[in-house]
Amino acid sequence: MVRRDQVDDIDLSIRFKYGIHTIFLFVDANSTFSDISAELLDVLRERYPDGLKADKDSPETALPDDASRIEYATLEVAGDPSQGWKALDAKGNDTPMFKKIKDNQVVAFAFRDEAVEEFGEVVFDVAFPIYEEEEEVDDQ
Repeated sequence: MVRRDQVDDIDLSIRFKYGIHTIFLFVDANSTFSDISAELLDVLRERYPDGLKADKDSPETALPDDASRIEYATLEVAGDPSQGWKALDAKGNDTPMFKKIKDNQVVAFAFRDEAVEEFGEVVFDVAFPIYEEEEEVDDQ
């Protein structure tokens, strides 16, 4: 874990997103996804012990018991969430540098269903803010 007083120039700030939630973490570019997943799960357990919501009206999704159940994805087209997500297929020993993660990049995460033994497709459900006031002005 990179603490605020330990941030170096080589550390990456990554915005991990799930549903309506964004978790901002500093990570060492050479730390493993196994370590990053453990840190992310620790933060989620502390901040959202009852689980995460895909949107404000949805029920909470329970947090996994094991950090290895966390999967990651990046935007298919940088800056355009409408184009969807590309799974990172990050193995435990892979690093953000190896997966070409850049500073301040958005990385979606999802939880693999414990009942699914084989690796199937994971759905990355990420909500981006909609500025209703701007939409109302544009519609007039």
